[in-house]
This record gives sequence, C-alpha cells and structure tokens, in this order.
Amino acid sequence: MSAKRRKSEDQGLVFLPLGGTNEIGMNCYCYGVGPAEERSWLMVDLGVKFGGDAEPGVDVILPDVGFITSNKRDLCGLVITHAHEDHIGAVPWLWPQLECDVHCTPFAAELLKLKLKEHGLDGEVPVIVHQPGKPFKAGPFTVEYVEVTHSIPQSHALYIKTEHGKVLHSGDWKIDRTPVLGKPFNEKRFIEIGKEGVDAFICDSTNVLREGNSISESEVSSTLAEIIRHAPGRVAVTTFASHVERIASAVRAARANGREVVIAGRAMRNTIEAARICGLIENTGAFLDEGEFGYLPPDKIMLLCTGSQGEPRAAIARIAEDNHPNIALEKGDLVIFSARTIPGNEKEVGSVVNNLARLDVDVITGEDVPSIHSSGHPRQGELEQMYGWVKPKALIPMHGEARHLRAHAKFGSEKGIAQTLVVADGQVARLAPGPAALIDEAPSGVLHVDGNLIVPGVDGPAKQRRKLSFVGMVIATVLVDDRLDLADDVSIILDGVPEGLSDELMVAAEKAYTSLPKPRRKDTPTVEETVRLSIRRAAEAQWGKKPVVKVIVVRV
Repeated sequence: MSAKRRKSEDQGLVFLPLGGTNEIGMNCYCYGVGPAEERSWLMVDLGVKFGGDAEPGVDVILPDVGFITSNKRDLCGLVITHAHEDHIGAVPWLWPQLECDVHCTPFAAELLKLKLKEHGLDGEVPVIVHQPGKPFKAGPFTVEYVEVTHSIPQSHALYIKTEHGKVLHSGDWKIDRTPVLGKPFNEKRFIEIGKEGVDAFICDSTNVLREGNSISESEVSSTLAEIIRHAPGRVAVTTFASHVERIASAVRAARANGREVVIAGRAMRNTIEAARICGLIENTGAFLDEGEFGYLPPDKIMLLCTGSQGEPRAAIARIAEDNHPNIALEKGDLVIFSARTIPGNEKEVGSVVNNLARLDVDVITGEDVPSIHSSGHPRQGELEQMYGWVKPKALIPMHGEARHLRAHAKFGSEKGIAQTLVVADGQVARLAPGPAALIDEAPSGVLHVDGNLIVPGVDGPAKQRRKLSFVGMVIATVLVDDRLDLADDVSIILDGVPEGLSDELMVAAEKAYTSLPKPRRKDTPTVEETVRLSIRRAAEAQWGKKPVVKVIVVRV
C-alpha cells in the first residue's frame, strides 16, 4: 500500500472490498484497524461466482485475496454472514492461504462443513459457531450477529465495534415480518443500534432500483400452494438449492395435496440435510429417490430440483433436454420456476424453457405470476426504513454493479444521510474517525478455478481460450535437415480453422522459411517467429481472420 499519506490517514477504522462492489456475487469485504503498517484485519464473507461464456472452461471464480494473505499474521478471522455460495463458496478454495478462524452461525456452519469435507479439509478448519445477540471478540473487533430475513435461513447483519468507530455491515437482507421459517427481521435491535451510534452503514444495493417493498415469503408460499393444488399432472419446482423456505413451502403444498416428493440435485439434498440438523425443517416426511419418479401417478408426485438459473448440468436442464437418466416430463406436466433470473443468465434460462415447451410441458415463471418468487434483497422502501432505524453518519453501498452502487449513494443522500461514498474493489476507505474518505488502494482482482487448479483470472488460460474460440489455431511443424534445408513439406494442423486453408498456409510457411538466409535458419526462435507471422498474414488474406499460430521446429 502507498506510504505517501498523512499519518492521520493511517489511523482509525477502514474498509477494503476485495469482491462485491464491482459486480453482484463473489462477496469479500475487509475491515481494518490501526496504522497501515501494522493494521489488524477482519474479513467478512468469502464467496464465489460461477464461470460463464467469458470464462470458457472455468467452473468457479474467486476473489484474489493475495493482499490479505501477504498480511495473514494480522488477520483476526473470517466472519460469514450467511450460507449462500456468493458468501461462503470460496472458503474451501482459499482457506489454506488464509489459515484463520472462521466464524459462523449454526446453519452456515453445517453447509460449510459439507464443503470442507468435499475438499479434504474435514476437521482442519477452525469453524466457531455463534448465536445472534451474543457479541464475540476477534482481535480488536467486537462482532455481533443481528437477525435479518433473506432467501436462506439464519442470515445476519454484523454490528462491528472498534476503539476507532462502529460499523453496521448489512449482509444480504430484506424486511420480512412473516417469514415461513426462522425468526422475523430484528427491527428492535436495529433501532437500539441506531441509538448506540453507527459511523458507517455498509449496505446491500442489489434492489435499490426497485420501488416499494419486497413481498413476504409467506405470500410466495400461498401462491405455490394454490398452483400445485390445481395442477392436473406432474409438478416440478425449480429454485435455488439453498432456498430452504421455498423448499419447505413447496413440500408443504405437495403434502397438502397428497403428492410424494422427489429431490433431484446434490446441492439441494445437502441443504435439506443441514436444515434438518439445525431444526429448520421438521415434519416434512420422507423424500423419494429419483428412480421412483416414474412409478407414481402423475397427480401424486412433485419434483424439487436445481437449475433455476439454466445451469447446463443441473437437473431441470437435463430433464428439458429429455436426457435425464431417471426423470421425464410430458404433455400435461408443469414446471414452476420459483426464482428470479439473475442478470446474465437470461439466455440459459430461456433455452431450458424452450426445451420444455418442445416437450409440450407447461411452464410458470415470475413473469407469468410475480408472486411465485420474492427477492431476498431490499427495495427502496425497506432501505428508507433501515436508514431511519440505524441513523448512520455515512452510507457505503456494497453488493451490486456500478449502477446499483451509484444509485444507492444517490438514494441515501436524498433520504438525508450526510455522507455517501462509493468504494470499488481494491480501494481503501477510512470510515472513522472523521468523514468517510478514500485514502489508499490495495491489490485486488479475480482467480479462476480451472479443473483442480487455481490460476490467474486476467491473464490466465481462459484468456487464451476466448481467443481460440474466435479464431482457432494453426500448428505448423517445420523439419530442418543438417544442411538447413527443409527436410519435408511443412505439416499444417488446423483446429477451428476452415480446412480449405491448409495448402495456402503450407506454401506461405515454406516460402517464409526459404526466404531466410542460411545463417539465420540456425536460430530456432527466428525461424518460429518468421513462419508464424507468414502463416497469420496468409490466413488473414484468405479468411479475414488471424488465427493463433504455433510453430514447432524439428532439426533432423
């Protein structure tokens, strides 16, 4: 970090996002206390997002926490706000670099333990379980979990106290006074926190562009029950694997209408098992295996499955393609998409819906019945309520794209918050004492999980794969004899390049080689580069594109 700052800027409580303020997902936030050279750090959440078309071959994208790992002796712990993938998914991948205590509430701890076991870290990571309303110490930080409502049980805000100031980290939240599972939003405690004082409110920005208030999960539950009650054939409900409330609502609706329940998707089974261990799901009856789906009458079965975001390997995508090994749907059956399509996933979800339509299966989405899903993030009405309760001196938007953060800062100013500050990933903001301000920068970025390896995100293998997907590859093998002449025709292998170019590229390669004076033919890098450029020029002249060219020189 830069050393060219006034000493006063080094002091106090600071905020450093390493993921979650440039885009939605991959949340990772750090709070620091003390002078820059010996600052103590507390990390909040460590999430992932999943690779898309821009990251071919990449399964998972992680925040680059290299700055913290280089200072891990000053890391006081990692605090998890809730159990969604974009908040805990990176822990198994990156904990070996951090080697710190991990603080959770019970449900997040159960899901995290399953993930750690899958990564061979069972029993190695110190997972410390806390209850809301009971503050705990992590170095110079005193942290309290405060109940909020969200689309997964036991979601929490964090009230963080230090000698330099107090910060309220909202986590993901909405105000739901009639949730299906768990405790309602803890309005009373937030009002108390406002009276105690909040120097900075770090707040969820996902739905800041939407007016009004979120609908309650209980309304979604009623809508699901009504649809399932009138469905004449098989019913499949696809939602987020972690959405325990939605799963519980669908199961209750199925049982009320005499339907057995089949679960498809390992992630959903893991979530249900963790919820049962924590006492969140009770009296749901036994669930059937996938193999039993086809043996019951259509009006006596309901399928709960993953794939609401169009994931190609998820259960509903395979069912829609009619290639699932155990489950098939047909005319008269119904699929309910009880989830909002995350921006960027529209194409994938649309493909699944169209495949279902080709099977003559009926589909209901949030566009058809808005109350089939409720977002877990606050709209403007809820944000304004929260501002009134906690009365922060400063608002720092988080959890959103650039447009969300800026809109949130503007909205907060309009509602009377004296200071608002937009902080991007890698920027260090002083929160207290004094006015909130950007004071420094730290290294940040992304890492890719490529197979079993963690590789650089910006200049890693995915960058080359993107290029190959547009222009293909030419591999040229040049055989050179001891007189420095060509020992045979140049061999051309095309991958993703039109086959008709082979002869032209071979001629171009041979001309390029023979044009070199014999003394220069002795230098392999010179031969490789000369032939490479000639092949690229010839391909562009014939094809209009410049492929990736690899030249292999073999001296015989």
